[in-house]
Amino acid sequence: MKNNLQETRSNSSMTQEELADKVDVSIQTIQSIEKGKYKPSDSLALNIARSLGKEVTEIFS
Repeated sequence: MKNNLQETRSNSSMTQEELADKVDVSIQTIQSIEKGKYKPSDSLALNIARSLGKEVTEIFS
């Protein structure tokens, strides 16, 4: 799954650790998603988007 999570997160001035804490996953999960090595579940993708104040489709395509 292609995503622009890293860019969106950076633009929100949020660290990987802060985002991981907000959505209750490990920092390694956030890193893997940003690198495209891991596809988040629908619920995780929704939680990430909400935490960043975005729509899922703005981050994940």
